[in-house]
Amino acid sequence: MPHLLRREEALDTTQLDDLAEQPQRAARLVLAAAAAGEVEAQALLGQILLEGYGIQADPTLALTWFDIAAERGHAMACNMAGRCHEHGWGCAADPTRAADYYRRAADLGLDWGMYNLANLLATGRGVVQDHTTAYRLYRQAAELGHAKSMNLTGRCLEDGCGVPRDLAAAHAWYARSAEAGDFRGQFSHAAVLLAERQWDAARHWLSLALELGHLKFIETALASLQAAALPPIADIVEAYAQRRDELRAGPR
Repeated sequence: MPHLLRREEALDTTQLDDLAEQPQRAARLVLAAAAAGEVEAQALLGQILLEGYGIQADPTLALTWFDIAAERGHAMACNMAGRCHEHGWGCAADPTRAADYYRRAADLGLDWGMYNLANLLATGRGVVQDHTTAYRLYRQAAELGHAKSMNLTGRCLEDGCGVPRDLAAAHAWYARSAEAGDFRGQFSHAAVLLAERQWDAARHWLSLALELGHLKFIETALASLQAAALPPIADIVEAYAQRRDELRAGPR
């Protein structure tokens, strides 16, 4: 079974390492533990039902188990119930209910809950738009080591969104996000390096972001790089274009 670590916004299943090649048996054991009242197993059962790992996928039942664990104070279950309500997994999409769950996860100290609630606040989905609180939550999650929040903390500081503008602090957060492995943070950090004409350093982070980024990111990043028209990184721009085309074509 893949490791669904919290850094990947899913539940920790490292206790099932020895069952990695036996997903159906793992699912049965999790189901039995959940039925016996083990809260971690209840939250984990929601995850495997959502993904259909070793068991038939059932998003509606997944949400039920997330709710059960959430009511018992399981932070990641609160977050995952929020994800279900935000995206309409097993229920009608409802960003207001999603915000409620994310707030509960955030109050329990979960970085992903802080990040997801901040995203809703920043965009005004399901809640009143509040850039100041969004920044505070991004910053709080970033201080806990959440790589995506590090990048968005930097973005808020660069744009002066919810916080006074501070370019030096923004650039420092981009660097931290890049080092922590977020591909958007890597691209943000590279953009700073490009502006400083640190070509080799920028190429390093652009290459890493290219390896990790999904299609939507690659398309946006490519458009930005093409608009910059910087000859020293022409080969990197070409690599982004090639990767975009590969992702659009899909698996062969």
